[in-house]
Amino acid sequence: MKTILLAFAFLFSAASAVAGEPAIATFSVDVTPPIGSPLCDGLVPVADAVDDPLFARGIVLFGEEQPIVLCAVDWVGIGNTGHDRWREALAKAAGTSADRVAVHCLHQHDAPGYDEAAEEMLSQVGLSGKQYDVGFARETVKRVAEAVKGAIAKKQAITHYGIGKAEVKEVASNRRVMGPDSKVKYVRFSSCKDEKIRAEPEGTIDPMCRVVAFFNGDKPVATLSYYATHPQSYYGQGNISSDFPGLARGLRDKEQPGVFHAHFNGAGGNVTAGKYNDGTPPLRMILAQRMAKGMKEAFENAAAHKQPLAARDMGWAEVGVVLPARDIIDEKKCMETFANEKAVERERIRAARDLSFKRRSDGGHKTSLGCLKLGTTRVIHLPGEIFIEYQLAAQRLYTRGEVCTAGYGDYGAGYIGTKISYGEGGYETTFVSRTAPEVEEVLLKGMKEVLEK
Repeated sequence: MKTILLAFAFLFSAASAVAGEPAIATFSVDVTPPIGSPLCDGLVPVADAVDDPLFARGIVLFGEEQPIVLCAVDWVGIGNTGHDRWREALAKAAGTSADRVAVHCLHQHDAPGYDEAAEEMLSQVGLSGKQYDVGFARETVKRVAEAVKGAIAKKQAITHYGIGKAEVKEVASNRRVMGPDSKVKYVRFSSCKDEKIRAEPEGTIDPMCRVVAFFNGDKPVATLSYYATHPQSYYGQGNISSDFPGLARGLRDKEQPGVFHAHFNGAGGNVTAGKYNDGTPPLRMILAQRMAKGMKEAFENAAAHKQPLAARDMGWAEVGVVLPARDIIDEKKCMETFANEKAVERERIRAARDLSFKRRSDGGHKTSLGCLKLGTTRVIHLPGEIFIEYQLAAQRLYTRGEVCTAGYGDYGAGYIGTKISYGEGGYETTFVSRTAPEVEEVLLKGMKEVLEK
């Protein structure tokens, strides 16, 4: 009798999701590292307090084809073989293939990074665990995979979807303030105390927050939001935080209890809140409130224009591209740096991460560009700290409907600039980017292909 009752309970829980019809499963896992863990790939002080927890949040979509997994993580970046591990683990849990899994970070700096190949190199020179807490990171992958598996048992039917957008005011601004000579005049970092630099125009941004909402009848089930900016208000003091995008997501949780909210950072590589943020702590919540307002308005627009969703309206495409490594990454010099016990520790970590990407690129590894189809809407999934120009380019390349952009996928490449940006000066492409200027041609070709698929 007990077995029969359990069987009926399972059937009841899955009754709202019929095989072959659109369905969704949602998952959320606390991925806050323990006190003492390295943050931001070892570039800032280790964690000594938790201001607010970090989460991995995502969805699994079911239609006519294999499941599609979309996951957003409150970490600074997941790159190279670390990114492979996440995708493979979530794919196995969802009963799908890794090429139908997208894993992205929101890029908060008071949060861990993850690059297994770099960690392996660092472990050979006595620096294991200096980039991130190794045991915690590996266990986290397992816990998120288990959450995916558990979520699938509770999947819900979805009958409609909507896409909406709204302007987010006084948050984003371009970090590269250009001078009359078409060179970078000022670098406007995530916080800026210089009133003269803050007074400069916003520059090239995408001011719109876009929200994809899923419904079961008239009931909203889940939302995915997209907005492009670096997520830092202030950081580097050892206080773990999901910063203002994570807090904005939390505000939406409170406004719409019972509705699942996941947020993806867009192509915000050269976009920050610097024009509107002087780095004082109160501005973190002010930025969060502005962002949450845009999320709410975008959702309301999505709900007002929701439309039926059939299984045939859903799809996924992937294109792999080889991101060209920059010629300033010299393997011999990198080896010397990370093996040099007298070198600055974070420079040794940086050298290992440079090598991790260069070896994959030189070996012909193809980085994933993914694209979700929902009716006429497309959601494109891009790697690295990719410049806002690529998000705007996606909107020009696809004109039959709305395009949402998720950046900060495979984090191995670091900053990905436009071809012209490598000669303009500034921070991102002068020495930090790991990709060559030719990356623009490679990416635009791949983006066009995956959007057309």
